[in-house]
Amino acid sequence: MSRDSLPDPAPGHLAGAPSESQPRLGLLAGIILVILLVAFFAGWKPRRQQKESVAQITRELAELTVTLVSPAPGQGGAPVTLPAEIRALVDAPIYARATGYIRQWHVDLGASVTNGQVLAELDTPELNEDLATARAQTRQAEATMALAKTTAARWSQLAESRLVSPQETDEKLADFRLRIAAAEAAQANVHRLESLAGYATIRAPFAGIITARRVDVGQLVTAGNATELFHLAQTQTLRLYVHVPQTLAPAIAIGQSADVLINERPHRKYPARVVRTAGTLDAASRTLLVELELNNEDHTLLPGGYAQVRFTEARTEVPLTIPSNTLIFRPTGPHVGVVDSNNVVELRNISVGRDFGASVEITQGLTAQDRLVLNPPDSLTTGTHVRLAKPAAPPTASPPAAAK
Repeated sequence: MSRDSLPDPAPGHLAGAPSESQPRLGLLAGIILVILLVAFFAGWKPRRQQKESVAQITRELAELTVTLVSPAPGQGGAPVTLPAEIRALVDAPIYARATGYIRQWHVDLGASVTNGQVLAELDTPELNEDLATARAQTRQAEATMALAKTTAARWSQLAESRLVSPQETDEKLADFRLRIAAAEAAQANVHRLESLAGYATIRAPFAGIITARRVDVGQLVTAGNATELFHLAQTQTLRLYVHVPQTLAPAIAIGQSADVLINERPHRKYPARVVRTAGTLDAASRTLLVELELNNEDHTLLPGGYAQVRFTEARTEVPLTIPSNTLIFRPTGPHVGVVDSNNVVELRNISVGRDFGASVEITQGLTAQDRLVLNPPDSLTTGTHVRLAKPAAPPTASPPAAAK
């Protein structure tokens, strides 16, 4: 029998066992690969998340955590109240212009006097003697002048007849003019002494109240001495002097009304008016001296006292205030740390006004929308990226206790 005539063996009979084992091995290898991949990702992903979490925490810890505050409106909108000093409208010491002894005084401490009223009288014997001498010298000078006038007239007639020389005539005329000047000088001396004699009667230069009497009968007073005889003050109208700070000076104007407050009368307000200002700031205190006038016809207020003046019409722009613990002091002046929308710090120079202790007034450099770093460290610089502190959670109410 030939090989070709033999029947072909069945395909399954020749390769049946190996063909079945190969798919099983591939499937098993795939399952193992999947298990390995799953195990790899299951172990790698937590490690990666943990690593990223540690890196994030490290970055957060490296950044400065800050608490932010915003500027608040200050106290500029309220009426301005400042301390003031009360003075009399006119206040003058009375001195002696003539030398003499006190013959009599007519007014005492607290007396109301009118303009020109006699306060005291002096006995001036030496001045009287000088005045009598001056009058006698005046009469002598006038007599000599009359003789010189007659002589000059006669010599002028003789000069016309050429009986005397022109030189002699000129001498007589010059002597006459000299006698005239001497008589006028003597008369002027008399007027001076008469004026001094008039000061022997001491009168009030204006209407007011005697606030001091420092003389008595028989006391010697000397002209030009610094010894005060009386002190006179006009208290019907009072002056008030207020030192206004530089920040409030632009709000003060002549003619403004104000209220005067006295501690002894807390329920009463005295109306006053601004009459003048110094027009310039005091270089030492940086304040503007303001003068007000107050009607005191009832004499309830005493000059020399302390008062408070409330400028009801002086309104200033409302400044901003910030907590004192936001300031950073550098050689160039006070600064604050301003945080922008990207949480980046900018050190900004500011101008500080009044200091209220826990807060300070800001006159320049900030707006109400700025965010400031609270309690900034000294090492804070411009460009620092910061992390905002989370606000504290509001306290939760505890559940009510069960009834026993």
